[in-house]
Amino acid sequence: MRDSGIVEPLEARLATRLGDLRRERGWSLDELARRTGISRSTLSRLERGEISPTAALLNTLCAAYERTMSRLLAEVEAEPPQVVRAAAQPVWRDETSGFARRSVSPPHAGLRGEVVEGTLRPGADIAYDGPPVPGVEQHIWVLEGAVEITANGQAYALGAGDCLRFRLWGSSRFRCVGPDPVRYALMVVLP
Repeated sequence: MRDSGIVEPLEARLATRLGDLRRERGWSLDELARRTGISRSTLSRLERGEISPTAALLNTLCAAYERTMSRLLAEVEAEPPQVVRAAAQPVWRDETSGFARRSVSPPHAGLRGEVVEGTLRPGADIAYDGPPVPGVEQHIWVLEGAVEITANGQAYALGAGDCLRFRLWGSSRFRCVGPDPVRYALMVVLP
């Protein structure tokens, strides 16, 4: 986790939203810790904006709050416009795991789909315990590089131009297997 002492505006809004979601459910920090396996201390620091969540930590919280990561991040952004210019597409980075996530077509009220560009540096390996929303539909199109994706217990080796599509009910894993970064488009459709 990054602990720079300086909180960026997006990170501050994310910290506030995480606290709001917990309070909306009437959960104490201890209850959220029990539900997620994340320590009470870490949760408290996240909600105060003292640290930034890793991709895996944020995914665990999204599962507890029954949201995709994109939907949670969209909740801390202003209502997205019909046209999302490249310069306006929010990018979230997890330097610890080597993951960058660009919200190309952010979630929008009344729409079930979104488009994300993911980039993993060589050797990056990110595992998620489960989907934030069971049965979420995903289409992953590899634009550059090579990646191994495990979904619902099945591993798939993908190269540039390959597309994997599935509904996610179990755990997943993204591993950059090549000597170069992998860049992919992820299309997410809520059930």
